[in-house]
Amino acid sequence: MEIYIDADGCPVKDETYRVAARHQMNVFVVANKNIQIPLHPTITMKVVSGNPDAADDWIAENIKPKDICITADIPLADRCLKASARAIGPRGDEWTEDNIGDALATRELMKTLREMGEVRGGPAPMSPRDKSAYLSGLEQLIQKIKRGK
Repeated sequence: MEIYIDADGCPVKDETYRVAARHQMNVFVVANKNIQIPLHPTITMKVVSGNPDAADDWIAENIKPKDICITADIPLADRCLKASARAIGPRGDEWTEDNIGDALATRELMKTLREMGEVRGGPAPMSPRDKSAYLSGLEQLIQKIKRGK
């Protein structure tokens, strides 16, 4: 079981490192540019170049069943699920076969509304409560995988 972080703009990298260390899990930090990471043998920085989706492509091609992807990118989460891996968002919500379809549809609707100028802005900044929910969600997901669920 390994963790893949879709790192460009990920607000919970430090939290992920702590949880991964506690469980002795390898972490791959994947981004389009070099990001400062802790010097630890289980944390690897993977810089990918090319198109804007190069990090997503690398993760989708390398993730395996029982691995976890940390991402706010719904299409990447969908690709991970199709690879029999797990995905969780930075606010602690696990992406599953039951909720990914609705999330993809909502994403497309919001994209259309933004293009029409009906919706502006992005998600709210991360609060301490959001980070706590993420830590709880990640821990629960790791435990589920360990139990074979």
